[in-house]
Amino acid sequence: MNITYYREINGEIDLFKCCYQQQLPLLIKGPTGCGKTQYVTAMAEYLQRPLIKVLCNEDTTAGDLLGRFLLKNQETIWQDGPVTRAVREGAILYLDEIAEAREDVIVALHPLTDHRREIYIDKINETIRAPSNFFCVASYNPGYQRGIRDLKPSTRQRFVSISFSYPSIDVESEIVIQLTGIPIRYVTCLVKMASAIRSQAELGLRETVSTRLLVNAALLIKAGMDPRDAAYMAIAEALTDDKRTLDSLKQLISFSF
Repeated sequence: MNITYYREINGEIDLFKCCYQQQLPLLIKGPTGCGKTQYVTAMAEYLQRPLIKVLCNEDTTAGDLLGRFLLKNQETIWQDGPVTRAVREGAILYLDEIAEAREDVIVALHPLTDHRREIYIDKINETIRAPSNFFCVASYNPGYQRGIRDLKPSTRQRFVSISFSYPSIDVESEIVIQLTGIPIRYVTCLVKMASAIRSQAELGLRETVSTRLLVNAALLIKAGMDPRDAAYMAIAEALTDDKRTLDSLKQLISFSF
């Protein structure tokens, strides 16, 4: 029985199931807070498979993911990293923000995302082949990464890809209500405000309002906070530190409630 709520938008549930059945790695592209992790979590529950999440960043090494030797009780022992554990257990491996990973990490993962479906751990001279129920999913934010770091074609072409974006006003309202249970009048204000902010490129925001931020604001309202204060703290302050931009966002929030 699924515990995590997920609202399908464009056939992505069937895509996940097909990729899982055919052992095809899946890449999810989309902005921050649009539901990528929620989607993967819900699908892992649907398929009744353990989910191992790895948040990639430039400081993560191949050793962090594959494993390393540790000193314990004056003995040197090998400890599997999260990727190795996922392969051994036949879990769903979720590589979040894969474009942030160092090149040596991505290269180490390549054999896992093609027909070989295996990893080689040179420190213990072991090749581990993935069982049929192992599944690799990755995600990244193309808009944020552009001009900084992007996935190479040799990596991208190992995945079936799907693009996520923020949902329509009606669907996003449904999602916020399902996740928070607050009255529709507040949800309508929050979602319309988010749509207005997303349309104003002149604000110069590095990231715009995510569905996740709307849920956070809604939960503060549910707890009794004034809606304007909740939106300001959960949304505006989360988006920027620039005073002028904060003032502009505060005005938009005031107009919305």
